Amino acid sequence: MNNLQHVEMETKGIELSQQELIVYLQENGLNPHEAYQADSHSSKKAICQTALSILESVANNPELMKNIKLDDMTVSEFHDNLTKRIDQLTRKIRGMRTDKAQSDIFFLFR
Repeated sequence: MNNLQHVEMETKGIELSQQELIVYLQENGLNPHEAYQADSHSSKKAICQTALSILESVANNPELMKNIKLDDMTVSEFHDNLTKRIDQLTRKIRGMRTDKAQSDIFFLFR
């Protein structure tokens, strides 16, 4: 599995072209056609950051908010759920390690 396929797996249900996904991956320092390294903390973090960037762009697109019709879910419910997912992913990324820093220090206040 390459990085592009892994991001597609992480963002199922969000329809973006492969060119757009490639741009998001490159912005987060990943080569889209390189093999995904599951044992690399930096690679996992970069994939999560890419997924976060994609979710944030969906949240900032009012045109997408107009067209959301899924069962009985309203646009406001979709936006609330999307915002919660963005917050969860942000917290997860902040707690992830990288290959470079092997420190167990965390910030109590921000």
